[in-house]
Amino acid sequence: MNILETHSHLNGPEYLHVHEPRLWDDVREAVRDARAVASCSREMNARYAAHEIQAAIQSQLDRRRWLRHPPASRTDGTGAGYLKGRVRVKPRFGDPISSSLELHAGHMAFFVGDVIDVGVEFLPMKALQQDMSSGVAYYEGELYNLIREGRGVPAVPLVSVGVAP
Repeated sequence: MNILETHSHLNGPEYLHVHEPRLWDDVREAVRDARAVASCSREMNARYAAHEIQAAIQSQLDRRRWLRHPPASRTDGTGAGYLKGRVRVKPRFGDPISSSLELHAGHMAFFVGDVIDVGVEFLPMKALQQDMSSGVAYYEGELYNLIREGRGVPAVPLVSVGVAP
């Protein structure tokens, strides 16, 4: 997988580059080493299975000793996130998300609880999302929602990461 784009919300990437450069390298390498295998999914016209991409990234984070934790709340999607230091990573492949607030709720809970300083969200780029099952949130759409909400919403430093094969 490749990181095609990143977006800084409240100086999330800047925090990582200055305070946690090794963790940011870890995140980038986990994405780079994850393999998206094109396969015929049971769903119509789905070339990539979202759960396989998510599992590949999760496997790479596990290999790098990121600590898996349960969702912070009922609105925190369907899967676990990862913690290392004061950084939280959340791969979002296959999570049907109904609002931008839902996308960042887990990061916000950990930030307010003084567990993390920055959150990282992995999302498929639109081109990849089109080859996946329906209902998957994608980078460009969530970036639009984040910008539309304004600078202070959500009130947690984030790095939105758009990935594709």
